[in-house]
Amino acid sequence: MSTRYALRGMALAVAFCSGAASWAATVPAGTALHAKQEFVRNNGSEPESLDPALAESVGANQIARDLFEGLTATNTSGKLVPGVAEAWKQTDPTTWVFTLRKNATWSNGDPITADDFVYGWRRFLDPKTASQYATTFAPFILNGMDVAKGSKPGTALGVKALDKLRLEVKTQTPVAFLPELMANTQFAPNHKATIEKHGKDWTKPGNLIGNGAFVLKDWQVNSKVVTEKNAKYWDAGAVVLTKVVFLPVEDGNADIKLFQSGENDYVYQLPPGTYEPLKKSNPKEIKNGPMLGLRFYAINNNDPVMKDVRVRKALSMVLDRDILAKKVTADGQVPAYGVVVKGISGADVTAYDWSTWPMDKRVAEAKKLLAEAGVKPGAKIKFTYNTSEYHKKMAIFTASEWKTKLALDTEMDNLEFKVLLKKRHDGDFQIARHGWVADYNDVTTFLTLVQCDSDSNDNKNCNRKAEELILQGNQSMDPAKRKTLLTQAAKMIMDDYPMIPLLQYTLPRLVKSYVGGYDEANPMDHFRSKDFYIIKH
Repeated sequence: MSTRYALRGMALAVAFCSGAASWAATVPAGTALHAKQEFVRNNGSEPESLDPALAESVGANQIARDLFEGLTATNTSGKLVPGVAEAWKQTDPTTWVFTLRKNATWSNGDPITADDFVYGWRRFLDPKTASQYATTFAPFILNGMDVAKGSKPGTALGVKALDKLRLEVKTQTPVAFLPELMANTQFAPNHKATIEKHGKDWTKPGNLIGNGAFVLKDWQVNSKVVTEKNAKYWDAGAVVLTKVVFLPVEDGNADIKLFQSGENDYVYQLPPGTYEPLKKSNPKEIKNGPMLGLRFYAINNNDPVMKDVRVRKALSMVLDRDILAKKVTADGQVPAYGVVVKGISGADVTAYDWSTWPMDKRVAEAKKLLAEAGVKPGAKIKFTYNTSEYHKKMAIFTASEWKTKLALDTEMDNLEFKVLLKKRHDGDFQIARHGWVADYNDVTTFLTLVQCDSDSNDNKNCNRKAEELILQGNQSMDPAKRKTLLTQAAKMIMDDYPMIPLLQYTLPRLVKSYVGGYDEANPMDHFRSKDFYIIKH
């Protein structure tokens, strides 16, 4: 993290040691609101789960963010704001105390207590829950990894209720950005009675008890998820929308057609080649903000062919990211050559030396590497991606690069997103489309993609020397030393070529001009429906 490491944490602690006011939709003075406050947005994909512990994809987390609220939240600009906790303070380098609102309730009217968070966190990290985020967040909480791996019981986790409204959180090492971590849906409280009563069916309409600004009304798989304003929400008076419909449309062109026909207010992501024309035709509706996100291709490091680092390096070297950014996606994204993206705190961006070489030199070196690895011209590579025009176009470009430059044939495996997720987790792939948006503004959110024991590491690579550097860095109280160590670790890992970094995200989309509350300055695209409103039109 930057030099703001210690100061920032203390600033947050001080800033929120007193009660906070309303943090919902801010409607500018003089704005006339539409009589019908209903919002239709494309979610990008069908949610794999609405259980906050199991929500993994962007689509699932977007909906879960409306149904559940943690100790903190982020507003429409991406800034940290109070959630269920109205105040917090850091009592020592590894101890935080959060004070809950007296008026925070579940959607059935039950009061929210500190015990609800204790139960939710223990359940989240319980190996039986099988959360894909468990080992991503577990290292930050005292004994978290031991609990997630099943070597210690949930009661050993560094979280306890001091009383009904005070929650104590102990961290494994000093974590200045802990309040930001708490905004992730995985750290939301859980309604124990509901889960125990309904088991795996607790997230179905009619069963789900949440504490967010909205409640689940309907869920028609592969059709829509419908939520309605939660009258029991602590800040319900400031929530403007009464109904939100999430569409699971993966096809970007279909998404645009729905937008143009008035059936959708919010395009999830524009397909390649459409940004510039739509910028001209829809200047008031086009949005495109920079993001702390990385597009990359996961490589199965256990695959018989891909386990050779020379093969992985060759495949990465010949991909022309400049053409990919300017001609294929053509939506403002920038080339990426490492796991660390520009703008993230905690480490410097590094790149491969060959990234500045002319392409003919890169191709010659890549051919040499393949020959040394015994991969002959005409060899076949299996590439897996999800049903999306955007990713299809990227996949076709990639296959063409490998064919024309390395004489390799690519077998294209086009799957529904949920199936792709499972195949990546199961290691049932050779090379697969992937992407990651920061869960918080620190480099550790990206390092989880390439760390040895992380559930987010679909590459299955492991560099123990780098792991030691990461451990040393996270234990250091010196922000400069921490940054140096984590930068070294990231470079060391990427020198093994565990994956193929491609582009740093921007997120071009169309949003109806009558949708208020949208802010392009949100770097993680974490929008809550409570911040939106419909302007009279």
